[in-house]
Amino acid sequence: MRRIVSVSIGSSQRDSKAVVTVCGEEFSVERIGTDGDMQKAIALIQELDGKVAAFGMGGIDLYLQGGNKRYILREAKKIYRAAQRTPMVDGSGLKNTLERRTILNLARENRAMFQGKRVLLTCAVDRFGMAEALRETGSEVLYGDLMFALGIPWPIYKLKALETVVSVLAPLAVQLPFTWLYPTGSKQEDAPDKEKYAKYYAWADVIAGDYHMIRKYMPDDLNGKIIITNTITSADVAFLRERHVRELITTTPNIGGRSFGTNVMEALIVALLEKPLTEIRPEDYNRMLDRIGFAPRREMLNAV
Repeated sequence: MRRIVSVSIGSSQRDSKAVVTVCGEEFSVERIGTDGDMQKAIALIQELDGKVAAFGMGGIDLYLQGGNKRYILREAKKIYRAAQRTPMVDGSGLKNTLERRTILNLARENRAMFQGKRVLLTCAVDRFGMAEALRETGSEVLYGDLMFALGIPWPIYKLKALETVVSVLAPLAVQLPFTWLYPTGSKQEDAPDKEKYAKYYAWADVIAGDYHMIRKYMPDDLNGKIIITNTITSADVAFLRERHVRELITTTPNIGGRSFGTNVMEALIVALLEKPLTEIRPEDYNRMLDRIGFAPRREMLNAV
């Protein structure tokens, strides 16, 4: 049995392990959190390097993306370089394939889910495939990058405008301490700042993006809303149900009672592909996704 390990700088309270059979092969899939300690993450990767099939880099992205440009996060690069023998991925390969496919498939199956609806995407630079797909669905999209990552109360409603903002700010943002941009460690369990962006949650019919970003400013009442995200535990499901969320959709499947992050699922696919990372293309991911048949998890949490 081959082992897939996601080393995350997120909370260790969210750790999980499961065995999954994919394409006739059994894999141990594991998530290990270091509670925001990047040096501990680096040490763990170095300890397991060469002993596991593939690493996922959790709790942090390697890149921010705006349009066709990618910007490497300074602190993420240190973690990424800790793996010298085992391939390591941050989930961006699936965010640009699986997440894009998920949105477009949902729109094909039920045009009413997005057509003429309002969508709050908390942060587009870490899932640009989803951002582009949402634009194609006929929905009105609010890109919350400035609000949710930088705390600047400036909503963006045009993807082209977001690309312009990213081209100016991203070269500076990637040099900042990552904790300024995203909750890590125990901060992922902090009570949400419920009032700061409550009006934008109320405005939206669909709320999409990274779960910790969504939770960061989540109001108590999300009656009738659809949440599209991933990295969901059973405790998160209960949290969303209490806030009257109508439906939960995760872009990654339910494995052992939780939806793992895209970095974990991408690591699994990389192990199956058995190709050097530099040679893997989007069509490789799409071909493997067709073969595996990953389907989004859909769960009705509250009746309308």
